[in-house]
This record gives sequence, structure tokens and C-alpha cells, in this order.
Amino acid sequence: MTDTTERQVPQPIRDGQGATDTGPRSLAVDLENPDVLVPPEQDAGTMPNLKFPFSQAHMRLDAGGWAREVTQREMPIATTLAGVNMRLKPGGIRELHWHLQSEWAYVLEGSCRISAVDQEGRNFLEDVSAGDLWFFPQGIPHHIQALDKGVEFLLVFNDGNFSENNTFQVTDWFNHTPPSVLAKNFGVSEADFAAIPQSELYMFNGAVPPPLESDRIVSPTGNVPSSFKHSLDSQTPLRTSGGNVRIVDSTNFAASTTTSAALVEIDPGAIRELHWHPNNDEWQYYISGKGRMGVFANSGHNRTYDFGPGDVGYVPFAMGHYIENTGDAPLRMLEMFKAPRFEDVSLCQWMALTPGELVQHHLKVNDRVMDSLRREKQPIFRP
Repeated sequence: MTDTTERQVPQPIRDGQGATDTGPRSLAVDLENPDVLVPPEQDAGTMPNLKFPFSQAHMRLDAGGWAREVTQREMPIATTLAGVNMRLKPGGIRELHWHLQSEWAYVLEGSCRISAVDQEGRNFLEDVSAGDLWFFPQGIPHHIQALDKGVEFLLVFNDGNFSENNTFQVTDWFNHTPPSVLAKNFGVSEADFAAIPQSELYMFNGAVPPPLESDRIVSPTGNVPSSFKHSLDSQTPLRTSGGNVRIVDSTNFAASTTTSAALVEIDPGAIRELHWHPNNDEWQYYISGKGRMGVFANSGHNRTYDFGPGDVGYVPFAMGHYIENTGDAPLRMLEMFKAPRFEDVSLCQWMALTPGELVQHHLKVNDRVMDSLRREKQPIFRP
């Protein structure tokens, strides 16, 4: 319950506890975080910050587009994964490069062409559009180029300390290699490298690439054995009473050996049920809609956070949590893990598969609750 003034300004008051906040204050932030301003009475104890919005991340602007990142520097608790939100103009190129980390990506809007060459000289070239994803293993060189309407995507790397600003760029390497060495390596003269850029290009303008088939180059060792592309939105979702989910991991996307994910859609008023993950931390990206997440950390510590489009959430290993749609449109989000398989444990299923008298001894619940528990299988959402 939040008391408000006649102007509907939220105040940190709940059931007679708290007092008005007359300022100075950021009203916009308070309105976006009602469960921080007025926490549910069940919230208790000290918890790390489990939310960081991309809108507060530094924006890197280059000729070909923009990029911003949320890493452990912005969100100290996020040790396992880091994320980059990037947009390229039509024809814009994210230059040829590679990383110490693996790269998992989901296309949010538009389309682009991606390429890679692996350690056996096998190559890969495909176009990806909104709802598709790609995965490049660590150390594999690749590029990204926007098609005719530009592209925006989310990149996820398997190291919380990753920074997109510290990657291996091909222009940077050429620029820091003596021309005499370049000449010997490529069998040409030093003069042929006179126009090499004096600094990395990172994101730069280019012409929209030609049709895909005219861009293909046949490698003598063939194509990569497992495609680096996967159409996530084209998967048949698992539908439940409160929403649906599409799970992608190494079982249905063989190339993605370090990262698993679930694209979750929660109906208005429904929740992603009480659960936890037994294999790793959870890194979240909220695509659309409005919701809140309650996180239980053990020893009576619990905290509730509010989320909207562009926000990043994080749940440390094994912490219990739920996600509730608090808006009037579907809540769409990604759950990601530094793990080859997606795994979760349902609180409903745990209770349903535990002897009933033991559950009643613990929770003192009535027969109606027990009957409901016995009917549970493995729901992912609840109405």
C-alpha cells in the first residue's frame, strides 16, 4: 500500500510506517521502482543490488552505430556474464575481431550478416533477423554488418569482467605490426599497407552487403560443423496457463557450449513461478512489458525489484525467486546462464513430490493446498 498526495506522488509509507519524502528526490526513478520505495513487508535483510538499467550505461558513439555495456563494473554482483547492447546503421560494420570470451547474441530488431572462420579454416556466413540468435566460441574471429534497415542486438559474454572496449580488432593488429613483417606475411610490398587506419575502426560505415549467396566463399575445408545461427522465435513454445517459454541450450543449439537461455513471456497478472537454478547464476534482460522480481537469499533475507524494457537483472546461484507481470501487456524477457544446459527447480514440484505429511508438518497448510500440490507437474508460470 502506497500513500500518495493529491498529485499522485508516491511516498515511502506503508500501513502507517515511514513518512513523506519532500525532496530533493528523483520522482521518475521512484515511479519506476515502487517496490524499492515501498518494499513488501516480507522484504528483509541486506541484499546486493540485482538491477542495472542499460539506460544508465555509458554510450559509445561511433560512425557505424552505438554500443553500451553492463558488466561487473556497473553491477558488481554479476560475476558470470556481461551484456552489450549494440545498434548498427544500415551497412554499418562491427569490424573483424575476436574475444577471449564466447559471444551469445539475440537480434532485437532489424537484420544483419555475420561471418566467422574456425581453427580448421572452416567458414560460416549467414543473415540473421529479429528473433534469431548466434553464438561464436571464444577465440573465433567474426564480424557483424547491418543490412538495409539496420540492426539492434544484445550480446552476452561468459565473463562478468568482459568489456566490449577491450577486444582483438584486426585494424589494431595491422597497425601495430611492422610493415616489413606484414609484407613478408602476405607476400606483397610494404607500400601496399600504406593506407592502414591508424586506430581501430570498431563500428564504421559501409555499403549494405550484396545478396547472401554472392557473398559466400567456399573454404577447402568446408563449413563449420555446427551452425552458429539459431532461430529462437521460430521454436514451438512450451505453453502454460500463465505464458510460454522457449529454451535454447546445447541440446537444441549444439554450437552454444557455454551459454544457455530461455525466452520467457509472462501474461498480465501471471508469474514465473517460485523456483531456483541449481547450476549457475541467472543474468536477465527485459525486452518489453513491466514486472517485478522477488529474490530470497536465505537466512530471512529477501528483496523485491521492479523491471522494465532495457533493464538487466541478476540472481546469484541457487537463490529462490519469482517474476510477476505487473503491467497490462505481456512481459517478455531473456534468462541466461553460463552453462551448457538450462536447469531449474520448481518449488511446486518439490512440494508435490515430497511426502504429504512431511509438507504439512513444515508448512501447516490445509487439505486444499495439499490437493493442489498433488496435481502439480512442472508449471513454469502461474495465473
